[in-house]
Amino acid sequence: MVPRLTIVGSIGATHQIQYCTNLNQPQWIVLTNLLVSESPCRFVDMSAPAASRRFYRVTKLSPDGMVLIPAGSFSMGDGSDGNTPSLPVHTVYVSEFFMDRYEVTKALWDTVKAYNGGNGYSYENAGAGKAANHPVHSVNWRDCVKWCNARSQREGRTPCYYNDAGLTSVYKSGTNAPFVKWNANGYRLPTEAEWEKAARGGASGQRFLWGNTISWSQANYRAFPLSAGGYVYDINATAGYTPAFNDGVAPYTSPVGSFAANGYGLHDMAGNVWEWCWDWYGNYAAGSQNDPTGPATGTCRTFRGGSWFSDARDARCAQRYGFDPSGKFDTFGFRTVISACQP
Repeated sequence: MVPRLTIVGSIGATHQIQYCTNLNQPQWIVLTNLLVSESPCRFVDMSAPAASRRFYRVTKLSPDGMVLIPAGSFSMGDGSDGNTPSLPVHTVYVSEFFMDRYEVTKALWDTVKAYNGGNGYSYENAGAGKAANHPVHSVNWRDCVKWCNARSQREGRTPCYYNDAGLTSVYKSGTNAPFVKWNANGYRLPTEAEWEKAARGGASGQRFLWGNTISWSQANYRAFPLSAGGYVYDINATAGYTPAFNDGVAPYTSPVGSFAANGYGLHDMAGNVWEWCWDWYGNYAAGSQNDPTGPATGTCRTFRGGSWFSDARDARCAQRYGFDPSGKFDTFGFRTVISACQP
């Protein structure tokens, strides 16, 4: 009998089908990778020998350069340092999603931006970067959203951002606030809740993604320890910008991945460049929430994570600010996510 599998998976995600002939064997054999376009879906193992026993398992693979952030609840916010904008602390459930392992680099930005030819994309800023493997910066919120759509279409994915509530006109230019197709398999900016859950890396009750103190060995940021009149949790020996990324004229970004990853395998969630998020900036709602997407309207978009210019307080997982979506600075960049859509 030919083995037939029924797979319930995440639409738009690639799942790897593996098998073994003995459950005690240490290694499973990769049979194939399957892009799930509907769920449940069927798979027939035509390669299986007759009268042979096989055990199967299915694992989800992340798109290239991304990691899977598992679904689950976490405590969002932190008021321990008088951080009023991050209160009240509340429980948030976030569905699983994929996130870029690194901040979008200048090289990747340029590659996708070159897709503009004949495709109608128009950006307000060219984007800048210290080098190809450094994060792109000097891009405003709208540039990032348009770029997400361009990256999606370039890879044959469904764009997430549209000009109209009917989700028919892809957002490629202009300064209007876009509508979102949340279940599309394209790239988009993370929500604040997604960003903070990802930054915490599965840990809870910590200021930073690695613990409760910070130093130059952990992030590219501007040190301001207690010895200089600053923060007790900044344990760096001296104050100032990270010397490894300072040419004596001015400080700058570090190459992506220069510091250790968090528990989910994400790099630079603290320091280097601030990262734009989807949400309009506003007060947190009290009570538990499921997959919140922020206020319906506003004047500023949120950004998270701190930068090479920012001090230890801004590098905390819960710290949040808002700025006009037209704003661009050499401290602002971004990373993208893909929804792991459920049927």
